Amino acid sequence: LQVDLWQPSSPFHIVEGTVADVRVPRNTTWSLLPYLQQANIQYTILISDLQQAIENQTGGRSHRNRRSLSEYNYEVYHSLEEIEDWMYYLNRTCSELVHMFSLGKSYEGRPLYVLKLGKRSRPYKKAVWIDCGIHAREWIGPAFCQWFVKEAIQTYQTDPDMRKMLTQLYFYVMPVFNVDGYHFSWTTDRFWRKTRSKNMRFHCHGVDANRNWKVKWCDEGASLHPCDDTYCGPFPESEPEVKAVAHFLRKHRKQIKAYLSFHAYAQMLLYPYSYKYATIPNFNCVESAAYNAVNALQSAYGVRYRYGPASSTLYVSSGSSMDWAYKNGIPYAFAFELRDTGHYGFLLPETLIKPTCTETMLAVKNITLHLMKKCH
Repeated sequence: LQVDLWQPSSPFHIVEGTVADVRVPRNTTWSLLPYLQQANIQYTILISDLQQAIENQTGGRSHRNRRSLSEYNYEVYHSLEEIEDWMYYLNRTCSELVHMFSLGKSYEGRPLYVLKLGKRSRPYKKAVWIDCGIHAREWIGPAFCQWFVKEAIQTYQTDPDMRKMLTQLYFYVMPVFNVDGYHFSWTTDRFWRKTRSKNMRFHCHGVDANRNWKVKWCDEGASLHPCDDTYCGPFPESEPEVKAVAHFLRKHRKQIKAYLSFHAYAQMLLYPYSYKYATIPNFNCVESAAYNAVNALQSAYGVRYRYGPASSTLYVSSGSSMDWAYKNGIPYAFAFELRDTGHYGFLLPETLIKPTCTETMLAVKNITLHLMKKCH
């Protein structure tokens, strides 16, 4: 019985007592349900007609006025082309705060764009790196990255905290890390996760871009099989997207003080380590930043995020970008798992973009202000 595992990402993480979210083809539900009953496994049907749910989310696209960039709608999901047009537009119209550049090219030859936000107030400033969309199907990620940029530009004049952040720091924001996969999730398979590189031997596409980093590569929580969702790739940084970002972060490792990566879904704020159960050296600083961020987030709508080391809070996984960033000298490394906890899963409705981004924004500002105050 072929199922698509939504949570956790790999069957290795399923132990007695875990909750697992799976997607099954319509024609296999009749064999799965009796099997679960027989095995005495409790189940709930969260989404009974997934195709319908997908169409509700992306249907009627053309009727919306999505093209006018001055009235860009941040409360809908945008295709890769729309996001790129939006980036070009900001680069052209907000040049005092925004500079757009490319880190290189994806496997399929798409540019890997990053927006550098901040006042050019002095030549050297510390920086924060933010990336979204490492996993293609997690659409709320890129939506948040765009929201963050919008908030930075729109509130720079009026919000003293934002003003301070943009004056004293640079933000490198990469709205779509896995551009090929994201494009594919719009055109072909809504639930695609990996990159789109080809594997000649297995005729399977893609590598999990969050298992492809050179930190305990392909150890626990990653798969050596090219057809698996958590395939670690043939070697570390085999994916041009990962290689390009790793190269950039290495080059700016003295400048970059925080690494923030946005995923979905689970409502968690995670910090290192992912690959082992151990306490990081600057645990007190990072832990207090996480605690305060989660409380700030909760203050908006009462949504409670769990927080802690990724290995014990979520599950053990090796080769992750967060662990790599931390190992490479970036003292604050976090991975957010945004809404929700499985009711909608990867199909978070567009009506929830605004509340999700609003609360997440509070957490990100909180972490940023925390790292600007020296913590020992």
